[in-house]
Amino acid sequence: MGAVEIHGVSKRYGGVQALDRLSLTIPAGGIYGLLGANGAGKSTLMRILTGLVFADAGSVRLFGAAASPAGRRRLGALVESASFYPFLTAAETLNTLAETSDAAVDAAALLGRVGLADAADRRVGTFSLGMKQRLGIAAALIGSPDLLLLDEPANGLDPPGALELRRLLRALAGEGITILFSSHLLDEVERLCDRVAILENGRLAAEGALDTLLAADARLWLDVEPVERALARVGDRGRPEQGGIAVFVRRDEVPALLGALADDGVSVYEARWLRPGLERYFGSGG
Repeated sequence: MGAVEIHGVSKRYGGVQALDRLSLTIPAGGIYGLLGANGAGKSTLMRILTGLVFADAGSVRLFGAAASPAGRRRLGALVESASFYPFLTAAETLNTLAETSDAAVDAAALLGRVGLADAADRRVGTFSLGMKQRLGIAAALIGSPDLLLLDEPANGLDPPGALELRRLLRALAGEGITILFSSHLLDEVERLCDRVAILENGRLAAEGALDTLLAADARLWLDVEPVERALARVGDRGRPEQGGIAVFVRRDEVPALLGALADDGVSVYEARWLRPGLERYFGSGG
């Protein structure tokens, strides 16, 4: 049983098929990445999970039960960019949201948790974009959710802000919260997530553990001399690439390969893995 189970979910807006019979299981624990280009269906899926919109077909289960208002009380969500009343302070914002949600909150503790302890009494209108994103995550944590849904939380952040966001999400995951993190930024997903689902035109293009997806088509690049003798040794597993040779080989085969090349009189000056990254799963249409 996963934290979220999505079965055959479809959603159309006019002539646009936002989601097309999508099925996906998100396990409990860790950071799960939902990756895709703008328009791939990520935000639509987030809205369906939170109950902001309804699917045209299919079903959603949360924590083993059909999605319901009671089940969604175990969720915290930041869908797209955070938006707050600029005249309220950070602490007032959290207290107001907690009151409207009929939830208890320790605003000072929650702001400290997201790195805004020193800004508790500042008006939100003076916050930077990164600070507003952290306040949005604090708001999503009201009620101590088991699952945190974050839709493009790194949008518009400068490098220091993105780094702070990654540190915060790793810390929250370390506390046992399951995080569903959507992004169109490949490097953010590769740096953060344990497991990834890749959406393309509302459909599932790929899904799996990040290490497994990144390892697909990985090859060992060697700076060798003479190249011809090395290619003769590796046979059809190798090809010339980037001034050396690339060999499709398993990690446990590398020591034997390097030993065989040395026995053949081939000098190996450098060896490193080339990995294609997650972009290989995107079609030509982006």
